Amino acid sequence: MRLHDAATAPVRRVPVGGLLVSSALLALTTSGCGSPVAVDPPDVDTDTAPACRALVTGLPETVEGQDARDVEPDETLTAAWGDPPITLRCGVERPRRLQPTSFCFVVNDVGWYAEDDRGTLDGNTPAQGPVVFTTIGRSPYVEVTVPPEDSRPSVDPLTDVAAAIRKHTRQEQPCQ
Repeated sequence: MRLHDAATAPVRRVPVGGLLVSSALLALTTSGCGSPVAVDPPDVDTDTAPACRALVTGLPETVEGQDARDVEPDETLTAAWGDPPITLRCGVERPRRLQPTSFCFVVNDVGWYAEDDRGTLDGNTPAQGPVVFTTIGRSPYVEVTVPPEDSRPSVDPLTDVAAAIRKHTRQEQPCQ
């Protein structure tokens, strides 16, 4: 379901400068930087798969100074960098907790919804554990998960993937 199909009220926009979210990620990996990272690929339809393959192919080799890692089982819909890994999945479902009033973190002209294990993040409360960012108002949805062990702000990896996301996904509704 697309955001504009499910909501009539605009998503609230929050500038990244006010973000107090601590670093985080759902790290779906085996140990060791040389091992492939196990990332659960989303189940995508035939219309979504080409856009996701183009996005993954267009991603940078490094994110936040971390080198790309091999992923398994499906490198066409997922990507990973570093150890503990920052992961990306293309073609995910709309987040269940995403509401029309959810905060939208804008990073390099891409809107993101953020949540940790407790729920939706609003930029005022530090995250606990991994932070999962999902694009807002774009098709297909893209998810980036940032590990809690990382000492940088959790939005930093989003700056490195934003250009590829803008190029290979369609903006349907901007953060408002």
